[in-house]
Amino acid sequence: MPHQPPEQRITNFDEVALGYSMDMAVTEAARCLQCKKPQCVKGCPVEVNIPDFIAALVQRDVEKAYKVIKGTNSLPAVCGRVCPQESQCEGSCILGVKAEPVAIGRLERFVADEFFHRDACDLISDKPECPLIDEEKKVACIGSGPSSLTVAGYMASRGCKVTVFEALHELGGVLVYGIPEFRLPKSKIVGKEVNALNDLQVEFKTNAVAGKTFSLQELFDQGYKSVFIGVGAGLPKFLNIPGENLSGVFSANEYLTRINLGRAYSFPDFDTPIVRGKKVTVYGGGNVAMDAARTAVRLGAESVHIVYRRTQDAMPARKEEVDHAVEEGVIMECLASPLEFKPGEDGNLGSVRLQRMELGEPDDSGRRRPVTIEGDIYELPTDLAVIAVGTRSNPVLLESEPDLKLNKWGYIEVDEETGETSMPNVFAGGDIVTGAATVILAMGAGRTAAKEMAKRLGCE
Repeated sequence: MPHQPPEQRITNFDEVALGYSMDMAVTEAARCLQCKKPQCVKGCPVEVNIPDFIAALVQRDVEKAYKVIKGTNSLPAVCGRVCPQESQCEGSCILGVKAEPVAIGRLERFVADEFFHRDACDLISDKPECPLIDEEKKVACIGSGPSSLTVAGYMASRGCKVTVFEALHELGGVLVYGIPEFRLPKSKIVGKEVNALNDLQVEFKTNAVAGKTFSLQELFDQGYKSVFIGVGAGLPKFLNIPGENLSGVFSANEYLTRINLGRAYSFPDFDTPIVRGKKVTVYGGGNVAMDAARTAVRLGAESVHIVYRRTQDAMPARKEEVDHAVEEGVIMECLASPLEFKPGEDGNLGSVRLQRMELGEPDDSGRRRPVTIEGDIYELPTDLAVIAVGTRSNPVLLESEPDLKLNKWGYIEVDEETGETSMPNVFAGGDIVTGAATVILAMGAGRTAAKEMAKRLGCE
């Protein structure tokens, strides 16, 4: 797929990947072997009928291809951009054994983008027409991230009256506050998918904080028959080292939210200031760390280091994201672990002390455990540190609902077959159940819950 060249893209927040042309998409789709027992479908958390949509694309029938995808996936333009296809559908493609697998994610993105100018009812639903909404079949979705949007689309397309409650002022959850514009355009993609739900008469209420402005019981008292909790896992983890409270040390949550949701990359056009560090260090090796580092590059940093205690090939981030970061000048400070943030002469963050590491024996995950090299400590100048080492469940809703059973990690326990929690007719899915995971897994959980909710309300 064509991309902006690195020297160009580091100067803007436009999307890096430029997309296929029709001819390119058809050529790629024609590589599909149309297996009788397609493993790619098994590798997809929402079970998209991949061979059928690709076969339609080979015939240049974009409308049919989209109908196949949308039968199980409410957010194909999003998934085509941010899902880890290499470890899911593409990772199961038989062509990948000896050559490159079919670029299923890129084809999904192409089909969705091509189809986006069509009717909204056809866009978001797997029904040919907008249904009549039954005001008595009221469903509440808490949070407006991928799992809740999946539930909302599924239920509304079957005639249920859906209301989505969002704590922030803008809709989309992690899709808008967590993923940068250059990976997932907000107005062009996320906004389009969200706005399509309006035509299905989904009602959105922003600035509505579950556990503070309303309780689950209040929703049932207002006539809601079923509630889905999709609030994500937005409480950041920290390193717990000295100096972490210095000015200039951010959690990735705050850093990315300010820039993505608050449009800080366009200050002062948008009144959300952000620290533009000259020597930036990012801690972690996942997609969030890559997003933070590549954002810092675009904000004009002189140097950006990703500090990671294992090697680059062990990073959990998508390989494509790591490769893009390296192309854009991000330095991988691998086999290093932070010991202490130190202030500069002005009292703000000035440097970080790092412990060199080496790989020892494998741990429980099968990866070789990093161990310290005694006495090998060095200092790296930094005036901006972004900590991207994971998140925990946000306690705001959970602490106000003692009847919700939690697991030992503080996430909501659900029935794996239905998504129902310990509270009758209260369902949950996404990161608030699994911990931080992928968009497509959150959508799969939303689809599981929506099927059971629709069954109970008689609107399958």
